[in-house]
Amino acid sequence: EVQLVESGGGLVQDGGSLRLSCAASGFTFDDYVVGWFRQAPGKEREGVSCISFSDLSAYYVNSVKGRFTISTDNAKNTVYLQMNSLKPEDTAVYYCAARTRRGLVLRWSSYDYWGQGIQVTVSS
Repeated sequence: EVQLVESGGGLVQDGGSLRLSCAASGFTFDDYVVGWFRQAPGKEREGVSCISFSDLSAYYVNSVKGRFTISTDNAKNTVYLQMNSLKPEDTAVYYCAARTRRGLVLRWSSYDYWGQGIQVTVSS
């Protein structure tokens, strides 16, 4: 069974840090693109960052550039999202997703597998 499981969310103060993890089971990331998305209450799901396992190229949306870092651990079949200098507007449910086709895209409809989501709350 293909599964993506997120962990590492929680409550943090403005300016704080969190590291999200996305562990895969039932398949290996190998040639996949893995993305992080988020959805705040009343808002549409938006792409945050994605990384290609084949060449480790990565992409970030402007709002998180310089604050978030996406990385991989191939041995653990896990993707991380290090989030620093968090702001209240980063508060959302964060999802990881995997895409079987190549290309760094953050269009949620282009992803094939999804985790269940994890809450990140940044207090002011």
